[in-house]
Amino acid sequence: MANQLLECGKIVNTHGIRGEVKIQPWADSPEVFCALPALYIDGAPVALRSARVHKGNVIALLEGVSDVDQAMLLKNKVVWLNRDDLRLPEGTFFLADLIGLRVVDEEGQELGILNEVLSPSRQQVYVVKGDRELMIPAVPQFILETNVAGGYIKVRLIEGM
Repeated sequence: MANQLLECGKIVNTHGIRGEVKIQPWADSPEVFCALPALYIDGAPVALRSARVHKGNVIALLEGVSDVDQAMLLKNKVVWLNRDDLRLPEGTFFLADLIGLRVVDEEGQELGILNEVLSPSRQQVYVVKGDRELMIPAVPQFILETNVAGGYIKVRLIEGM
């Protein structure tokens, strides 16, 4: 069973004097924060009173945080979201659900386990650990099927991979 809470960012600083915090997002888009009803800090839900994107970060006002001193106490805390608070588009997945999946080739031969997802640029790269380490671009040319429920990702390799 997948974890209900997913890491989604880190509070890196305060913002202003009203108690807002600056969150470094660990999501594809910082805008995802703007639709969340709450974040989880130290396992407890904290209502999100407001959130806006500013220079690639999220400026958030959290319930119960009304001044800069209270906000400073949250600095360096990891924030989590409840996966039920987000609706993913069809065919997309939380990266946390892909890590640990078996990776097989077109014939069903096991190549290894998806160990890491790199995002060196716009394109993600799957790092597969098996007899040898493979780095597979996460594009339809190479990723044929992602079956989270079945526990595998089917890939097409080309010579030199």
